[in-house]
Amino acid sequence: MDEAVDRQWVGDLVRATIEEDLAGGADVTTVATVDPDQISVAELVVRADGVVAGLEVAELVIRQVAAPEEIELEYSVRDGASVRKGDVLMTIRGKTRQLLTAERTTLNLLCHLSGVATLTRRWVDAVEGTSVVIRDTRKTMPLLRSLEKYAVRCGGGKNHRMGLSDAALIKDNHVVAAGGVAEAFRLVRKAYPDLAVEVEVDSVDDALIAVESGAELILLDNMEVPQLREAVEKVAGRARLEASGGLTLDQARAVAETGVDYFAVGALTHSAPVLDIGLDLRES
Repeated sequence: MDEAVDRQWVGDLVRATIEEDLAGGADVTTVATVDPDQISVAELVVRADGVVAGLEVAELVIRQVAAPEEIELEYSVRDGASVRKGDVLMTIRGKTRQLLTAERTTLNLLCHLSGVATLTRRWVDAVEGTSVVIRDTRKTMPLLRSLEKYAVRCGGGKNHRMGLSDAALIKDNHVVAAGGVAEAFRLVRKAYPDLAVEVEVDSVDDALIAVESGAELILLDNMEVPQLREAVEKVAGRARLEASGGLTLDQARAVAETGVDYFAVGALTHSAPVLDIGLDLRES
């Protein structure tokens, strides 16, 4: 994980997920079938091509379940790596009971984060050769935002704002409440003069109003390719432009070629399918 991820917070999350699994006190199936002194080697093996993210989170889960001195762990790849079906991601040697108890929590997090990274890479690849930057949104699973946004970075994307306080995004409901695009921008700039402000608009006319009000970043919501192209032409470099809403991979290049600067893709986190990864056990 990079420095943008709070490791203490991830540790707390890992402990909570393990406690959720062990709410009844023990992994009863494993306790019943596995000798407490049995030692095994487990491999994390990817079942489909993709991009891996979350290996250090997986390690935290395993080390939380097992005593540190009872685990030997070796990475074969690192987060952000492109992997192929059958690749071994990590090899762990330790007590069989502990490995099996940690298995599901490990895979839940690793498969999900790798799925986010894999989908992000598909978007990045789709616009390769253009200047468009793929960005995520706040459409994340509750309490997983930091890790999901980390996975986006592993896939080659960039992060939008982390929360409601590190940047302002004036959306349609804010415009309605304030009485117009210009007034909403004025109020935010007055209250937070040093904060980055983005304005969401759904028409080229409103984009121009936002520019004339001083906006430097404009989100073009649910616009078709011709509208996006018109907005780029009329804004003429006076603000950075972000396409959002209704974006699909098959249209990504056409949208990128309009000249917008960013894509805001909520699907990176709210609709990413997991990357299939398994834990294969063998005797030591």
